Amino acid sequence: MLRVNEIKLPLDHSPEDLKRALLTKLGADESRLVSYAIFKRSPDARKKNAILLIYSLDVEVDNEKEILQRSQSNPHVLPAPDTSYKFVSKSVGENKSRPVIIGSGPCGIFAALILAQMGFNPIVLERGKAVRERTKDTWDLWRKHILHPESNVQFGEGGAGTFSDGKLYSQIKDPKHYGRKVIDEFIKAGAPPEIAYVSKPHIGTFRLVGIVEKIRATIESLGGEFRFQHKAADFIIKNNELCEVALEGGQSVSANQVILAIGHSARDTFEILHQRGVFIEAKPFSIGFRIEHPQSLIDRFRYGENAGHAILGAADYKLVHHASNGRSVYSFCMCPGGTVVAAASEPGRVVTNGMSEYSRNERNANSGIVVGIDPRDYPGDVLAGMALQRHWEEKAFELGGKNYNAPAQLVGDFVARKGSTQLGSVVPSYKPGVTLGELDSSLPNYAIDAIREALPAFDKQIKGYFLHDAILTGVETRTSSPIRITRDDNTLQSLNTKGLYPAGEGAGYAGGILSAAIDGIKVAEAVALSMQSS
Repeated sequence: MLRVNEIKLPLDHSPEDLKRALLTKLGADESRLVSYAIFKRSPDARKKNAILLIYSLDVEVDNEKEILQRSQSNPHVLPAPDTSYKFVSKSVGENKSRPVIIGSGPCGIFAALILAQMGFNPIVLERGKAVRERTKDTWDLWRKHILHPESNVQFGEGGAGTFSDGKLYSQIKDPKHYGRKVIDEFIKAGAPPEIAYVSKPHIGTFRLVGIVEKIRATIESLGGEFRFQHKAADFIIKNNELCEVALEGGQSVSANQVILAIGHSARDTFEILHQRGVFIEAKPFSIGFRIEHPQSLIDRFRYGENAGHAILGAADYKLVHHASNGRSVYSFCMCPGGTVVAAASEPGRVVTNGMSEYSRNERNANSGIVVGIDPRDYPGDVLAGMALQRHWEEKAFELGGKNYNAPAQLVGDFVARKGSTQLGSVVPSYKPGVTLGELDSSLPNYAIDAIREALPAFDKQIKGYFLHDAILTGVETRTSSPIRITRDDNTLQSLNTKGLYPAGEGAGYAGGILSAAIDGIKVAEAVALSMQSS
């Protein structure tokens, strides 16, 4: 198999054009071509009115050696790498113990899937509900102002990624091609096949619901077990070794290998782990707002006359500004054609996040506009960052009217230091609703100052971005975990607690669906090797 890169064609090319370009690249006759498949397709929109599609193809020919010999000086014709997944272990016979996974977000689900496929019969403990029941509870907040603390955007089967854009791309290094395994499993479970080759694959919220259910069914068919509404209440540690997980309600689960895939919002669990002496460090994260613009504005800027083209879809963006006060302001988790959602998990606090469907056809584009902070901004113990998040979420709850409405302000008014009293052309998508006013007291002064400086500056990167009627909605505090539950680089176990395997976003080792799922695979492999040797 060959990998042929950098085939460039116009946006509206035909399938025959692609084949011809491939044969030209190879310098081969069509008779030698056995088959080809798209490995990756990316748009090149640097010239917005002459957009190109750039392909990487996996190609089978009957004279591969000849072509490779002839193409030695061509960096775009290479042997295709082996991206297939290889299991590191296989359970033989009955296991003395079963691995336990706490959490069923992307990290926990993929850890469970890999362990189940290797025959280790994992047990998944999930504090929330199965995904469809959880969806109903989440809608209670969005429609009725009723928060369910154990069943919401953060907690329940599928994790926080279920109510997101469903992005499946990451900038992490992936030398073992774990990402391909994740993508393949999503496609098996019903995701659109195109996620295998588009440059920025996504699934969208409601497609994820069915996919999560199918992956669960696969895990169960292989001997895995899901226990919903089973919340880890304590960790029994003896001689620096984990031996038992106590559950809320008085039950317990004996466990020598526990994967901790609890997500970035399991604050009560963070507190318990800290009390039990598990090694934890404070880490940087970001805070800010959600911003909404008309999606058409972003599309026109990025794609010009090609805006709305089916292959291109809704346009995204990425922005960074280094403010004069030394803070970095950047766009985070941009959701084209999506909505801003209520993502609170604790009573009396307001949190925002972004979400979109596979179609990305809602009126507004939204993104986090956030400011990087680090432990110097929240001195104290290792949980001080979590306390800071809670403080500003409580402030947002107060400013919103104490009913889970979110505080909001027009961008033009925010920069002009003027309270907003009525909406303009951009209708905010946040449900249950927004309360207009001033956002100055919703974040620390250094964050407010940096964002106020950044918004006009972003107009130099995207013409029209500094739109008076664009909407800021507060607050975005859960960009990543405020802690790292540090693990050994080799065993992937906690630095001071044998048998505990911190993983995913909550442990500070991932940031998004794909990276969390990949980390789940890595940790599952470590657990399997440990069980094999014990």
